[in-house]
Parts: sequence; C-alpha cells; structure tokens
Amino acid sequence: CTPGMVMSAIELVNKNSNPSEQEVREGLEGNICRCTGYHNIVKSVQAAAQNMGG
Repeated sequence: CTPGMVMSAIELVNKNSNPSEQEVREGLEGNICRCTGYHNIVKSVQAAAQNMGG
C-alpha cells in the first residue's frame, strides 16, 4: 500500500501545494491499507507539502 500512497501523495502535492486534511484524505481515497488509520499518513503528506514550498 505504501508505494500507491506515495504516488498519490506526489500527484496531490504537485496539484495542490497546501492541501487540507480533507483534500489529502480525498487524494488518498483509492488506496486501501489495513495497516493504519491514515492519520499519520495525512499529517506526513501535509508536512511534506510544506517542506516542498507549500
């Protein structure tokens, strides 16, 4: 599930440099992962977006 999350996150951040929590969740919607509750992934995507200049 991680590679799919990363690819989706990159696409999202390339389109939206400052995504909200809801936008990140919607962007990752097609990736199903039984390992996590997505909270840390969402926060990580938002942090990465800020570090990339968002």
